[in-house]
Amino acid sequence: MTPRQKIRALIARRGYTMVPGAYDTLTARLVEQAGFDAVYLTGGGYSRANGYPDLGLLTLSENVRFIGLTVEAVGIPVIADADTGYGNAINVIRTVREYEKSGVAAFHIEDQVAPKKCGHYEGKEVIGTGEMVGKIHAAIDTRRDPDLVIIARSDARAVEGLQAAIDRVNAYLEAGADVGFVEAPQNVDELRIVGREVKGPALVNVFEGGKTPMVPASELEAMGFRLGIYPSQTHRAAIRAAQRVLAALKEDGDTRRIEGELATFQEREDAVGTDRWRALEEKYLRLG
Repeated sequence: MTPRQKIRALIARRGYTMVPGAYDTLTARLVEQAGFDAVYLTGGGYSRANGYPDLGLLTLSENVRFIGLTVEAVGIPVIADADTGYGNAINVIRTVREYEKSGVAAFHIEDQVAPKKCGHYEGKEVIGTGEMVGKIHAAIDTRRDPDLVIIARSDARAVEGLQAAIDRVNAYLEAGADVGFVEAPQNVDELRIVGREVKGPALVNVFEGGKTPMVPASELEAMGFRLGIYPSQTHRAAIRAAQRVLAALKEDGDTRRIEGELATFQEREDAVGTDRWRALEEKYLRLG
């Protein structure tokens, strides 16, 4: 079964799949090694990892390079953030071609005005429903592999209200999207409504510190969600860990007092498969 077939099977089953976010390829490997069934490549995380806020500042080419490296490094399905498709429906054609070539199992595209903002920022704007439907049609017509999953996201909750966002997502599903994604419901009741009224498989963004409350996976499953992305938890953990080790180094002149909190040398090497590469060195370089 290919990664795309695997993600389709996860969506088709009557259950809920947690998909942690990764902001770089190493983090994606850690997600896989932790036993999760899929990994989410967050556009906001990759932007922040490169020193930018989540304001659509990175290009299609920059994101595709990151995605391709990550797909090559893991065996689990990769769900990627395609922002607005990097422009209008014609730009979406190029975006889908590049994302599909990268090997992603799924991607989501949203109805914000380009350049987009983080879904939990203020000041978002959305394009018309008809224009977004055109983007969905362009994505479907461009897709070569029918197993590539297209996720349609609406950011209209913050602009037009919850029902408008649900209506938009249902229009996108009717246009042929595989999964619907209402971004940033603002309370538990709104989550329940989304899970009930989206007319197809639904994805929820479990974004700690944003507009949507944190809800246990079991409750999200009961609400009807099939996929939950957890985009920022690993990145926020890394920021705090780096701050702690840097503070210890600055204050003490070494990091001995927090050494027990750090990965060991071997754990670091295991995370990137060093033993496998050393074995390949032994296999091929000795022939020279």
